[in-house]
Amino acid sequence: MKRFTNKTALITGGTSGMGLATARRLLDEGAYVAITGRDQARLDAAATRLGAAPGRVITVRADVASRADLDHLMRRIETWRGHLDVVFANAGTGVFKPSAEITEDDFDHIVDVDFKGVFFTLQTALPLLRDGGALVINASWTLYRGLPIASVYSASKAAVHNLARTLGSELAPRGIRVNSVSPGYIDTEMYRDANPDPDAEARNAAEVPLGALGHADDVAAAVAFLASDDAAYITGQDLVIDGGLVGSVPAA
Repeated sequence: MKRFTNKTALITGGTSGMGLATARRLLDEGAYVAITGRDQARLDAAATRLGAAPGRVITVRADVASRADLDHLMRRIETWRGHLDVVFANAGTGVFKPSAEITEDDFDHIVDVDFKGVFFTLQTALPLLRDGGALVINASWTLYRGLPIASVYSASKAAVHNLARTLGSELAPRGIRVNSVSPGYIDTEMYRDANPDPDAEARNAAEVPLGALGHADDVAAAVAFLASDDAAYITGQDLVIDGGLVGSVPAA
């Protein structure tokens, strides 16, 4: 399928994991793709891994917590393609420890990236986003189940899902759809950094009815669906990609 032929997509946090997998998926379906990250070397490596034809991908070093960086990013996209059709607000971070140990710096870092960064990514993208476009936000399964070491992280993800609902209403007159995805345990670099215990994967997989961690490509497929015309009548919703983690109990 070539659902994104000649369309332009922006993916924040696109150097690895779910962002990189989504960039590859949209490229395969015909899109032009801009990816961001905070490290130019990682951006260069991601562009090499994507292996797209010249002119199909641009990389822009940008910190989504910086409004100035986001303004620069949108100017680059406007010069490159003149418009956007799809935005995947994927850049995120996490600090995972008990609430009593969360510092003010921890709080500010999480909220700056996971909530403020998402809000201003979408706000600055809107002047470039064509009517009928799609916004997809990366939320989290922790919207639905309490995770004891993720109080601020989970709250920020709840905030961005609510943003999907409110913007879905606000932007409906332009035909712009806004949804979020909530990945469960997905085997990415960020997951492994947060779970250094060698037994963590087996423990987490045991909580999942399908019996395994998900892959970045599973999330990429969901984002591509929500961003495509296949989801033309879906807005303000959250799509959970978790192998049944949230809603089911594993079979004995």
